[in-house]
Amino acid sequence: MTGNIGETGLKRKRRRQDPMQAYDALPPALRGWLAGAALPWSPLSCRRIWQRARARGEPIEAVLARLERAQAQTLAKDPIWRASLAGHKRDQQPDHVT
Repeated sequence: MTGNIGETGLKRKRRRQDPMQAYDALPPALRGWLAGAALPWSPLSCRRIWQRARARGEPIEAVLARLERAQAQTLAKDPIWRASLAGHKRDQQPDHVT
């Protein structure tokens, strides 16, 4: 059983703190992004990305775009996601009439 993380070929990691408490401590915009993320990101890793980018003066929209790029890069490493995406792209191609 995969629980609530879905089906993934990526390695799981143990967490040192309560993930729900860490999630509740995140800024609202980051919690919103995390709630809709395709992967079960740890609140700690998201907060780290958020804090570094905000310390550099990046606006919230830029930080969220950075998280989207990080997620896309991680999904590209997942063999199950790649196979699913390849099947989806194949289904999207129009039929050619010859």
